[in-house]
Amino acid sequence: MDNNQLKKPEGKLGVLVVGLGGAVSTTFVAGTLCVRKGEGEPIGSITQLATIRLGKREENRFPRIKDVVPLAELNDIVFGGWDIFEDNAYEGAVHAEVLKKEDLEKVKNELEAIKPMKAVFDQDFVKRLHGTWVKQEETRWDLMMAVREDIKNFKISNNCDRIVVIWCASTEIYLPMSDVHRDLGTLEAAMKNNSKDISPSMCYAYAAISEGVPFIMGAPNLCIDIPAMWQLSEKMNVPICGKDFKTGQTMMKTVLAPAFKTRMLGLNGWFSTNILGNRDGEVLDDPDSFKTKEVSKLSVIDTILQPDLYPMLYGNIYHKVRINYYPPRKDDKEGWDNIDIFGWLNYPMQLKVDFLCKDSILAAPLCLDLVLFSDLAKRCGFSGIQYWLSFYFKSPMHDESTIPEHDLFIQYIKLKNTLRKIIGEQTIDFLE
Repeated sequence: MDNNQLKKPEGKLGVLVVGLGGAVSTTFVAGTLCVRKGEGEPIGSITQLATIRLGKREENRFPRIKDVVPLAELNDIVFGGWDIFEDNAYEGAVHAEVLKKEDLEKVKNELEAIKPMKAVFDQDFVKRLHGTWVKQEETRWDLMMAVREDIKNFKISNNCDRIVVIWCASTEIYLPMSDVHRDLGTLEAAMKNNSKDISPSMCYAYAAISEGVPFIMGAPNLCIDIPAMWQLSEKMNVPICGKDFKTGQTMMKTVLAPAFKTRMLGLNGWFSTNILGNRDGEVLDDPDSFKTKEVSKLSVIDTILQPDLYPMLYGNIYHKVRINYYPPRKDDKEGWDNIDIFGWLNYPMQLKVDFLCKDSILAAPLCLDLVLFSDLAKRCGFSGIQYWLSFYFKSPMHDESTIPEHDLFIQYIKLKNTLRKIIGEQTIDFLE
């Protein structure tokens, strides 16, 4: 690209989080506030810690990304958002029980000042939650317009130059794509008719894009991964990305599956189960919400292993995914995988992976990176699906003519090469 078109990150960046009081959201917001006060380290964040090679290897140029790519400064971020409960960000963080009280106390005043706006909510889409701080409008269209007003008012009252909206709320029920979602005009008519084909997340996405604001989908909901939203994002010249943050178990799949494939090792079966006890676990205890997550998690292996090209190795894989709500674990998720592979002369082998992780601790730095990179994309004049951000998602969004890339390492190369291009450096093909 012509980096003369790149606008500098001047002024304040408003970050509006859907699901402001949840575990992921409060960990992201509180953690960012701690980092910028010097009270913590941004471990897990590529924008804050990773380096990027520029030029030939012998030039030995490995600056930090944030030192050469014009990203917004953490001090310039202003947080806000929506939630179905009235608790401020501090109360939400205490309830989530991810971060220790001693860490929350360091930014207590800042967190208490972040109060959610009323949310768009329909319990038919998240059956296990009972929202009490919700907008009351006649139609989906009216709800969307109310969100647009929220964005405008937040921008003015907080003196923000730019806004990014990120979905960190719960997984909605499985919603198959229909004709309503394939055309922008049809989608708009359905919103005005208050159709159940329009989810709450679609109201947020349409509102953000209509305001010229980048939208990030962090859950596996059907939302911006539809032709109507692609048409709107191109029309409004707005970048969008999604879907479903790639954190624990699926991150390991996108590491291990490419390893098997590069060594031409076969795969008979992959059994994955999870236990977690936070609000996400409670929501996913509903079969309709789990179906949405299951589709996202199941898509990874087939796309990486290409069974059509390697039927002997990957043509008969049994892949099972389970998520179990277990309240005592709270945010301490455990993802357990049993992997049956085979090698030379079809001799069987096994791998066992037991990943005990804090889901929100893994997700928070992804949220920060995605917000900063989406703002960068907007200032670059990018629009539509941001394929270069696939690195961050379980089910990378793609149009109907594009095969998604799931291999974590290829995704990482694509991410860094895009950054090189943005700053006017040569991309690297690793041929010396």
